Amino acid sequence: MAITYVKKAEKSPSTGEDETRTIVSNMLAEIEAGGEEVARAYGEKLDNFTGNIVVTPEEVEAASAKVSQRLKDDIQFAYDRVRKFAKAQLASINEFETELSPGLWAGQKLIPMETAGCYVPGGRYAHVASAIMSVGTAKVAGVRNVVACSAPKPGEGINPAILYTMNLCGADHILALGGVQGIAAMTFGLFTGKPANFLAGPGNRFVAESKRMLYGRVGIDMFAGPTEIGIIADESADPQLVAEDLVSQAEHGLDSPAWLFTTSQQLADDTMALMDGLIRALPDTAREAATVSWRDYGEVILCDTREECAKISDQYASEHLELHTAENDWYTDNLISYGSLFIGEETTVTYGDKCSGTNHILPTKGAAHYTGGLSVHKFMKVVTTQRMTPEANREVGQAAARISRLEGMEAHARAGDARMRKYFPGENFDLGIE
Repeated sequence: MAITYVKKAEKSPSTGEDETRTIVSNMLAEIEAGGEEVARAYGEKLDNFTGNIVVTPEEVEAASAKVSQRLKDDIQFAYDRVRKFAKAQLASINEFETELSPGLWAGQKLIPMETAGCYVPGGRYAHVASAIMSVGTAKVAGVRNVVACSAPKPGEGINPAILYTMNLCGADHILALGGVQGIAAMTFGLFTGKPANFLAGPGNRFVAESKRMLYGRVGIDMFAGPTEIGIIADESADPQLVAEDLVSQAEHGLDSPAWLFTTSQQLADDTMALMDGLIRALPDTAREAATVSWRDYGEVILCDTREECAKISDQYASEHLELHTAENDWYTDNLISYGSLFIGEETTVTYGDKCSGTNHILPTKGAAHYTGGLSVHKFMKVVTTQRMTPEANREVGQAAARISRLEGMEAHARAGDARMRKYFPGENFDLGIE
C-alpha cells in the first residue's frame, strides 16, 4: 500500500501563526486595559468606520429596507431549515434523573449560556449564512443574551443583509465591530455590559487566534482556522463536479486548503486539468483567493485502496468532506474524522454552507479529531444533580469515608462521618479509621 502526492501543498494551515499570535496578543491586552475607547479606536483605524458601534433599531429598519424581498425569502428559507435542524438537535438530549442505588438519585440538567457572542464575517464576502448558523442556533438553545458583531464598511456600517439576518435570528445586541476588536468587545462586555460566556462564529486568522487566546476565560465553539474541503473520489466520480467543489472552497481566502483523495489516476488528472480554467473564470475577488489557495494549499493524493483513502482522509480530518464514489456507504461506515460529511455528488459543501440545515461552523486544522461542529449543545451546559435519603447514607457514607482516607483526604471523610453520626446515632461503621 502506498500513497502518492500528485500535487503537494507548499504551505500548511499553520503557516504564519507566530506573527498572528503576537499581533492578537498585543491588541487584546490593549483593549482589555483601555476598554471601549481603545476598541472604538481600533475600529476606526482598521475598518475606517466612525459611526455608531451599537446598532440602533432605526439602523436595523433602514438596512431591512435595502434588502430585496427575494433575498429576504432566501434568508428565511435557510433560517427555517437551520432552525428546524437545531430544534431536532435540542430534542436529542434530555434532562433526566435516575436512581443509582436505593435512596440515591443522580440527574442531568441542561442550562443555556447566559450570554453568547456571535461573530459574523463581513470582510471579503458578506456571510449572511453565518449569522443564521450562530445567532439562530444560540436562540434555539435558549441563550438569554446574544451579542452579534460584524465588520462595518466605511461610511456604511454592517452589510444590510447581514444586519437584517442578525435581527431576524433574534440578536439582542449588534455591534459594528470586526476582527480582534469585535471579539474583545463581546468577551469583555464592552458597549453592552453583557460579557460573553461563549464565543461562536467563523473568521479570519486574527479572529480565530483571538478566540484561541481567550479560551478558558470564555468557552468557544472550537479552535478554528481557514476553511477546508476534502473530497474522496474514485473512477466513478464526475471530475467536473469534483473540480467545481474544490474551487468553491478555495475562493474563501488566500489560505483555504482543498484536498482530493482518490484511488483513480484518471480522476486525479482530469480534475487537475480543470482547476486553472475554473479559477480563471471567477470574478476578481474570488479568483485572487482561489488562485493562491490552490497554488499554496491544494493537494491531490493518489491512494491504492479505499482503506488507504479512508486512512489518509481521517489523518487530514477535513472540515468538510465529500464522498464521490461508488462505495459511499462503506466510507460512511468507516470514516471517523471530519467536521461534516456530504454523501454523494447530489449534495455539496455549498448547500451545507448556505441553506440545507446543518451548521457550517465546523472544526478545522485537525480539530475534527476531537470535536464536531457548532450545535445547540455547545450553547448549553450539561450539569449534574444528586439527592439522597438519610438511609442511603449508610452505604454511600462508608464507601466515601474509606476512599477519602485511602487518598489521605481526612476532611472529606469527616464530612461523611458527620452525617453517619447524625442519621445513625450509636451505630458503628467501618469508616477506614485506623
